[in-house]
Amino acid sequence: MSAHRPAPEFPDDLEWVNSSDPPRIADLRGRVVLLWFWSYDAVNCWNLIPDLRHFEVKYHDGLSVLGIHCPKYPRQRDNGALLRAVNRHRLRHAIANDADFRLWRSYGIEAWPTVALIDVEGRLAALFAGEGRRNEIDARIAQLLDEAALQDLRVYEPAAPVLRPEPRHALAFPGKLLADESRLYVSDSGHHRVLECTHDGRVLRCFGSGHADYVDGDLAHACFDSPQGLACWRNALYVADSGNHCVRRIDLGNGDITIVLGTGRAARSRPDQADPQTTALNTPLDLCVLGNDLYIAVAGQHQIWRLDLATSRVCVQAGSGELGLLDGAATEASLAQPSGLAVLGRQLVVADAAASAVRWINLNDGRVETAVGSGLYDFGDATGMRDEARLQNPLAVAADPRGTIYVADSYNNSIKLLNRKSGEVRALRMQHHLNEPQGLALTKNFLWIANTNLHEIVCIDLTGGAVRRVPVDET
Repeated sequence: MSAHRPAPEFPDDLEWVNSSDPPRIADLRGRVVLLWFWSYDAVNCWNLIPDLRHFEVKYHDGLSVLGIHCPKYPRQRDNGALLRAVNRHRLRHAIANDADFRLWRSYGIEAWPTVALIDVEGRLAALFAGEGRRNEIDARIAQLLDEAALQDLRVYEPAAPVLRPEPRHALAFPGKLLADESRLYVSDSGHHRVLECTHDGRVLRCFGSGHADYVDGDLAHACFDSPQGLACWRNALYVADSGNHCVRRIDLGNGDITIVLGTGRAARSRPDQADPQTTALNTPLDLCVLGNDLYIAVAGQHQIWRLDLATSRVCVQAGSGELGLLDGAATEASLAQPSGLAVLGRQLVVADAAASAVRWINLNDGRVETAVGSGLYDFGDATGMRDEARLQNPLAVAADPRGTIYVADSYNNSIKLLNRKSGEVRALRMQHHLNEPQGLALTKNFLWIANTNLHEIVCIDLTGGAVRRVPVDET
């Protein structure tokens, strides 16, 4: 990159999904501009968002943050889908959908995410690729603002927040689900809480204050941040607290909430029988239990971890840590943002989102195999035998002991059925519109679906096909 060349102006027809007053580089003279290039499916892009909030607060009197969305999947070209992702991630600055990668090319971007800094005179000053570069970006912003102040070029007025919020609903972007014979547990992710409900949607208990934070304590005062995966062991509910990069434990007797894995901050580690409370991890998205073992889909590290709940030791179960679709021995195989887990006998079933794949992990010999999927950029919407079938960013799985795997084919807005023995994939026919479903749960004859972008839970009677909307917390 040639430093301080003029920053390319935004095309006149660029679509800004949450702003009716499209920004222009020329109109932002006097302010440092941070452009971040992202795709809303990618975990490393999610992990940049706390840094953006930090910069917006620290440099409110001289920095403008703008998002340039460059989609990986066909689904993400839709402005409505992008707006929901913007609201799900609580972004408060203007976001453009660069669906044809015009700005991506003109700025010379090569990876998601990338931050571009533009100085107060409209010149491109720096590019930072990848996550985890807060300190470098912070120092460069401070330098650019200080230089502008010395030259009397700095504008100090705060940037106005940009909002086009979702309509208010009882649930907000519900994520993962857990169901048993009498209870339905819901990660009400957008409200940063976990709900314990009856099957007809009546809320029995609410765990979490509803404020995004990292606080242990009783059910009313403890705080989660975008909770996701749920699993039960003995008299406790375990929660993948994804925004806090940890796993929390809810005592179902007294409702107290404590941390069992993680440090509350994103980091990468490779535990081998380590102490879980001193072991950092990156974006856990789902959980499942088999025996005394809690399995964790650590999406930000492309791994599955195993926490022995009896001995309180944690280790890597599968995944080299490299993003990819490679079968083989457990810790040599590569996964791609694993986002959903289920148990089928002595196998783990994994929704491997970034590979648009379903994977098997054999817990007896540790080997990883691919059931559906062929590559990081091989996605689509096709049924048939496993070599022909294509998914688009699946985010959840549920397993019937008889061998049927239910897959939330999230970016195809559908549920797919995978036959464990034959490998055939077919669509589940249902008379209800889905919009990026992210959670599934099975009880006898019923499939529960978190219809995430429509802020609702639906239930399908698998014997007759009837679908009902579950009115969670609507009384």
